[in-house]
Amino acid sequence: MNSSRPYLVRALYEWIVDNDCTPHMLVNAEYPAVQVPQSFASDGQIVLNISPSAVRHLHMDNEAVSFEGRFGGVAHTLFVPAGAILGIYARENGQGMVFELEPPLLDDEDEEDDDTVEPDDDGPPTSGGQPPRPSGRPSLKVVK
Repeated sequence: MNSSRPYLVRALYEWIVDNDCTPHMLVNAEYPAVQVPQSFASDGQIVLNISPSAVRHLHMDNEAVSFEGRFGGVAHTLFVPAGAILGIYARENGQGMVFELEPPLLDDEDEEDDDTVEPDDDGPPTSGGQPPRPSGRPSLKVVK
């Protein structure tokens, strides 16, 4: 199932603008593929004013938010993957939504590697009757 984050971001953006407020977006500036002016980031995060009067060419889709904005009088092209968006809220009253930190998406190759089962090198359980302890990341399999 697709992430709900980009849908919620677009809906909240529209709601904030419709209520004559200023939408601000909190971004994880260290997320892969994020293109923001790093000199304006603090503690790995940056707050962006994405109001219609502050940005040009705003584009929001299921993968990312992109636009042109000015920082210190210098024009920048920004690109924010959906997973890097930590929140969107109205500057005037703080109403909006904060999202959980999302790990970067894996390539298809990486996802296939996670599904492979590695052989158990521990051998049979010891004479104490205790099964070997599971190691690594838990995984789920689809059973049909």
